[in-house]
Amino acid sequence: MVIAFDTFFLTKRLRNVGIYEYSRNLLREFRKIAEQDSSIGIRYFAASGYSDDVVLERSVAGCEAADTRLLRFHRLWRLGLVTAAAKRIHADLIFSPSPTILPLGVLPVAVTVHDTMAERLSQQLLGTRISWLLHRNLWRGSAKLSQKVLTPSEHSKRDLVEVYNLPPEKISTVYLAHDAGVFNTSPVNSEATKSLLSRLGIQGPYILHHGMVQLRKNLGRLIQAYRILLNRRPSLGLQLVLAGPLGWGSEQILQMANGSVRQGKVIFTGTLDRRELALLVKGASLCVIPSLYEGFCLPMVEAMACGVPTIAANNSCMPEVSGGVLRYFDALSEEDMAATMENVLEHSELREELVTKGLKRAAEFSWRRCAQETLTALHRCE
Repeated sequence: MVIAFDTFFLTKRLRNVGIYEYSRNLLREFRKIAEQDSSIGIRYFAASGYSDDVVLERSVAGCEAADTRLLRFHRLWRLGLVTAAAKRIHADLIFSPSPTILPLGVLPVAVTVHDTMAERLSQQLLGTRISWLLHRNLWRGSAKLSQKVLTPSEHSKRDLVEVYNLPPEKISTVYLAHDAGVFNTSPVNSEATKSLLSRLGIQGPYILHHGMVQLRKNLGRLIQAYRILLNRRPSLGLQLVLAGPLGWGSEQILQMANGSVRQGKVIFTGTLDRRELALLVKGASLCVIPSLYEGFCLPMVEAMACGVPTIAANNSCMPEVSGGVLRYFDALSEEDMAATMENVLEHSELREELVTKGLKRAAEFSWRRCAQETLTALHRCE
């Protein structure tokens, strides 16, 4: 069986998108598995000038690059060029790490549908009306027309059955993972950390959220909860650091930070590379995940893997993925969020519990297992 791996997301311009991380790690693990198993047959698409470095790394027997200039026409790629490219290499199945392609019925297609966000959240939280409609319709069509659907949590699977009316047997739940080579408990370089904090204007202890700064991440309420916490416990002296590139609705979030909290207390870092981000995570007093909806939530697992006390919203997949070992709050209540933050920051034994249990849960996820379970699901399409 020859599986054509759609590498649409593996391009430099999409490096800050979660699906890029998923695609990158899957491809690397597929290469490692193929070196040990001669029965693997994967061809992944590559185009000079479009594909990221991970795609252009060496091929191995069983997991080989298929050069195609068609990948550069990324809009048309979604609508049919990927099928043409897969036919050209005599593939038996197309695997796309995201439902951004339209299955044409020429070849069987398996897609990973990470969530039903466009159905669960309002357009105002996600983007322009045109982009929201495109996202909504393309994801629905891709999920319905594909022969196999993978999804990263049981919660997302239930949503797919309910929202898209998919048969449960069509869907396989395959958990994602964090990059354990970067997000771990290894000691940090103190000079590198000091230099990074100085550059970002971080002075003293801080609460951290990392991920794209966008409306669906609920950062406006996090800022308000932080304001409540400061008013209640000014002696804590904590800054709030929002680490990540600016996304949809970030202007509103920036205005809220400037208007409701004293200048210098909320830090927006912008885009950081993964190693800088790991330094920032490891130095945090507390990581907060207030998102309104997630399909898996890699930042939460990354924080747990770094041994940082972490709290999260009690919605979507987050209690499931974190194994129920964190402290959870109502994402729509600034008061509940602030109270949960205060409770953890004020009690050292609770922080120790969150660290210990978080590390144990994060260790259960691995990209090797994700890749192996993905291949098992794909071979069931035969």
